[in-house]
Amino acid sequence: MPTADTGKPRARRGFAAMNPERRREIARKGGASVPGEKRSFAKDRDLAASAGRKGGEASRGGGRTRTRGDLG
Repeated sequence: MPTADTGKPRARRGFAAMNPERRREIARKGGASVPGEKRSFAKDRDLAASAGRKGGEASRGGGRTRTRGDLG
């Protein structure tokens, strides 16, 4: 992958530098490192929804505002 500035190839890092077998091995593990009983969002849908809402408000400055047409 040449860069736009120099035309030199970029160094391969992370997953790009690994062979496909090693990438599959890591991907296969997925979320297995966390036991099910410790995944609070998997158990409580309302908790997950409120956390997502809170994060969205923080990242977008409060989310969209409601207009009169949105009510009802």
